Amino acid sequence: MSIYSLENLLNNSKFLEISRKIYNVPASQSAKRLASLYEIHSQKFDKNTSVFSSPGRIEVAGNHTDHNNGKVVCAAVSVDLLAVVNPLDEKIIIDSVGYPLVEVDIDNLEVKKSEYGTSEALVRGVLKGFVDRGFKIGGFYATTTSDIFKGAGMSSSAAFEVLVSEILNVYYNDSKIKDVDKAIISQYAENVYFGKPSGLMDQSAIAFGGISYIDFKDPKNPIVKKMNWEFDNLDVCVINCGGDHSDLIDDYASIRREMEQVASFFDKEKLRFVDENDFYKKIPSMLNSKIEGRAILRAIHYFEENKRVEDIKYAIKESDEDLFLKLITASGLSSHMQLQNVHSQNDLSQPIPLALALSKKFGADAYRVHGGGFAGTILVFITLDKEAEFTSNMSKIFGEKNIYSLKIRNFGACKLDI
Repeated sequence: MSIYSLENLLNNSKFLEISRKIYNVPASQSAKRLASLYEIHSQKFDKNTSVFSSPGRIEVAGNHTDHNNGKVVCAAVSVDLLAVVNPLDEKIIIDSVGYPLVEVDIDNLEVKKSEYGTSEALVRGVLKGFVDRGFKIGGFYATTTSDIFKGAGMSSSAAFEVLVSEILNVYYNDSKIKDVDKAIISQYAENVYFGKPSGLMDQSAIAFGGISYIDFKDPKNPIVKKMNWEFDNLDVCVINCGGDHSDLIDDYASIRREMEQVASFFDKEKLRFVDENDFYKKIPSMLNSKIEGRAILRAIHYFEENKRVEDIKYAIKESDEDLFLKLITASGLSSHMQLQNVHSQNDLSQPIPLALALSKKFGADAYRVHGGGFAGTILVFITLDKEAEFTSNMSKIFGEKNIYSLKIRNFGACKLDI
């Protein structure tokens, strides 16, 4: 009987401890998931098999600051892309359950425009990133499954990139590659090979695990610091409030455009390089120059949010739960009132403001819009004793399937020692 059988996993103290640390579901559920995945994989390989896990992520604070060289706090969470893996010569083959097979020749690493937006592009980009940095590469066969919720801002594509990086790190580089290098390589794959101009927040959160503080003053060499999550009596809820993203492209673009319009007034490309005191002194001149009030409000959010990120970093380091919760809600209020990304201008349904108001009513300890905003999700922190009643109340309004109960995971993408 395989060590990955359901019976053996449930009697394996190492697995039970790992399950407790990285998941927010009963061990029986995580064991059944792994046993089922191994059963599929074992039809091709039944020896020398390893298990890897790459988590989803949340944005804790730093809403819409990274694109102006700001600061963010993000975290790995207790959903993941799970992979059962064997080494393989010359090719990488990934069998994601329910999706077409991904197959990439490790000797063919040129950018292919025809692959933009595909998993093949991400694999090829990671391989090229490894080669360019002098790291070793090789093949593998992975069978994968994911419970990272799509459309909830948890970055399933980044989890995939960092998973590939970590498998290559373990199999061919003696596990010596730094987390920040895996994150940068994964971002490179997404930018250059996949064709998506993303920042480094998603990949960093997933590579490091725990809470990550990132300063994007120099986007090519960001300052990344990992912090462990010590608030064991807090759980995280991500609530999918609904709404349609398809007509919101200009809403998203307007935030960056207006922040950079203010920066341009000071002959700077980004707000990060504008002196905050000078900004406040020059508000009358900006208004006289036809810079609209909303752009100024969004700049105020930027300056205040950067300082708030520093305070949140301090609260986490000092295990000051009350300060942490106060700052998270303050971040949400700033996004609501100054950044103004909780609903589109003509959206009368306003699912995010409704969810935020109800979160306060139903006892959430902290709450804020999650990610890009205008539609989609909110982030809630709540103590364990109140979570069941809170999620029950919110489920009645938004649907049980749209309430994601999570915890912060202190492990980034890694090989599971079972």
